[in-house]
Amino acid sequence: MIAQSNRKETIKKSASRNIRFIQATISVVKLTHLNPYSSKFSKKIYTQHQLLVLILFKDFRNQHYREFIEDVGDIEGVQEILDLSEIPHFTTLQKFLCWIKTLFLRITFRKTVNLFYSSNENIPITAIDSSGFTSGYCSHYFSERTGKIRKHFLKTSISVDTDQQVITGFVASKSRVHDTRHAEKLLRQCHKTRKSDCYVVDKGYDSEAIHRLIREDLHANSVIPVRSWKNDVIGGTYRQEMARQFNDTIYPRRQLVENMLCRNPNLKEIVPTTGRSKVHCLLTRMCVQKVRRQQED
Repeated sequence: MIAQSNRKETIKKSASRNIRFIQATISVVKLTHLNPYSSKFSKKIYTQHQLLVLILFKDFRNQHYREFIEDVGDIEGVQEILDLSEIPHFTTLQKFLCWIKTLFLRITFRKTVNLFYSSNENIPITAIDSSGFTSGYCSHYFSERTGKIRKHFLKTSISVDTDQQVITGFVASKSRVHDTRHAEKLLRQCHKTRKSDCYVVDKGYDSEAIHRLIREDLHANSVIPVRSWKNDVIGGTYRQEMARQFNDTIYPRRQLVENMLCRNPNLKEIVPTTGRSKVHCLLTRMCVQKVRRQQED
């Protein structure tokens, strides 16, 4: 009897958690200005809001498309809250994620970031780092052992609020590129989403141009270790300043962006599809992470 009672209580808590996540996601999606239907010739069976919420809910439950569609109809209250007359086929969600414009997913991403801050609040320290994801689930060592090296690759760079451990920016490319190729776009993107007083990055980003961007354009402080060799002349005003007065107190906080990548393995589980779909999968997973964090807090 006790075991049965505990099981019922667990199911009740799980259902409540699902409903709260869906309600929070609906409120975020409504702020994206996404049209209800993609075309005037649409069959109008499902709205784009409903499909986007279902995709985010799928990632929240960490399920594959088929498994999710089989289960979602049995979850109490989901159809009523989303006002669904019927559960869509799993391929409907797959195709929707492929052709939805990246702009709307990025708007959704920004809206989830705003859940953690007041209107004019600045981030004290933002850390930036990059990593590469392959298109499969096997490890690099398995690929080398079998002689089948995966050619499809997604290089990603993220910015993280080191205080709240919230991802505030994201840039991806479909091939291997140097970190500095992402730097300018990511810095402008995350600063537009939420301004920061200081940016901390590793020496792979060391350049006078990045220092000038942060100091003169974004009006923030930059902490970047100088990349130099013995007897090498350090050029640039800001790089020389870093060599003379490097802030050893702030710089260790850069490790928190690496912890974010390690603690969130779902960000690395990229399905073997096109590069556009990989970017969309990453965006939806980061949105889910933020809504989940906001619900826990």
